[in-house]
Amino acid sequence: MERKGLLSYNTVVVFCHMLIFDASTLILIARIELLDVFLARTLLKAAVPTEVEKECCGFKKTLDALLIQKAIDDSRVRVIAVNDRKLVAKLEDDFSLGQGEAEAIALGMTKRADLLAIDDKNGINACKLLGIRFATAAGILVRCREKSLLSRDEALSKLGLLEKFGRYKRSILDDVRARLEAGK
Repeated sequence: MERKGLLSYNTVVVFCHMLIFDASTLILIARIELLDVFLARTLLKAAVPTEVEKECCGFKKTLDALLIQKAIDDSRVRVIAVNDRKLVAKLEDDFSLGQGEAEAIALGMTKRADLLAIDDKNGINACKLLGIRFATAAGILVRCREKSLLSRDEALSKLGLLEKFGRYKRSILDDVRARLEAGK
């Protein structure tokens, strides 16, 4: 729908139980060796847009890239092309997003995903403004601990890796640490 020359964000699609990953979050949970644990226990179908697959697996053959590629090859993460290029371009322009973040949000919108896993600050702000439920790698770590998928020590060890690889504020890391230590 266009009004006064502006493309609207309204979409009409069938509902499905899906989790869309942005590259930042997928790479982080792979680097802290949480990807397999998380994918094995989530009830949501995991997917990434084509650009995110390229960002994660197309350049370097690091351990995280190989873990993500294996999840894709094993059909635990599906790759879906985003067809609405106008929506992607609008998201990029409106929220100063990279193509991967814009595609992940556009895919989440068009597929009516239950959750978008994203750690990019501008992407998180876009999700808040557009009313899209989102989670960060730190939030996924906390949830895995709450669901007893990780022991306290395992979770704290992964937090140490997240601290090393992620770009989180100290206050966020301190909050996550407190939540992990208070867990079961």
